[in-house]
Amino acid sequence: MIDFLVTYVEIAATYAPIWGFLIVFFFMTVESSFIPFPSEVVMIPAGFMAYRAELSFGSPFLDLTAVIIFGLLGSILGAYINYFLSLKLGKPFLEKYGKYFFLSPSVIARAEEIFLEYGDITTFVCRLLPGIRQLISIPAGVSKMPLAKFTLFTALGAGIWSAILAGIGFYLASLTKEMTYAKLIHDGKDYLHANFIWIALALIILCTIYIFVHKAILKEKKTT
Repeated sequence: MIDFLVTYVEIAATYAPIWGFLIVFFFMTVESSFIPFPSEVVMIPAGFMAYRAELSFGSPFLDLTAVIIFGLLGSILGAYINYFLSLKLGKPFLEKYGKYFFLSPSVIARAEEIFLEYGDITTFVCRLLPGIRQLISIPAGVSKMPLAKFTLFTALGAGIWSAILAGIGFYLASLTKEMTYAKLIHDGKDYLHANFIWIALALIILCTIYIFVHKAILKEKKTT
C-alpha cells in the first residue's frame, strides 16, 4: 500500500511550501478515522521537508513544530469521527454495517476487548500501536467515555506518535541531501521498527506511573 501511495506523496510535496500543513492535517484526519491509511506516509516526509526548510515558515524547527501540531490536530479530528459515530450509532450498527467502512466485526470486537480489559489508559497507549491506534476510538465511543478524558488521552498519544514520525523524517534529512520518497518512507519505517523497544519501554513506565497515581487518588477519596 505504501508503494502505491508514494506517487501521491510526491505530488503533494510540490504543494508543500504553501499547503503543507493543511495537507498533513487532512491526511492525518483520514489516517485517524476508520479509513486505512498509514501515518508514516505523511509524517515522515513532512519531517524530512521541515529539516530542509521547504514548508511554509522556511525554518527547520518552526516547520517541524507546526508539522507536529497539525498532525496532532488532524489525529484528534479523525478520532472524534470514530468516537461520535460509535457514540451515536452504537455497537449493533457497527457490527452489522462496519464492514462497509473497513471495520470487520472481529476487528471491532478485538478493539473493544482491549479497551474493556485495560480501561481508559488504552486510549493513550493504543495511539502508539500500529494496527489498533485508529480503532481504539470506537469502543471509547460505544462505552461513552467522557469526552474530556478521551480528548486528553488521544491528544497525548497522537502528539507523541506525530512527534516520533516527524522526528524520524527530520533525522533522516540530516543524514543526506537527496533521497527518494519511497526510500525515505521505507527507511523511516525500518528505523521506527528497530527502535520500537524504546517506545514500548516508555509506555510501560508511563502506564505504571498512571496506575500508581490513579490508585493513590482513589485511595485518598475513600479515606475522605
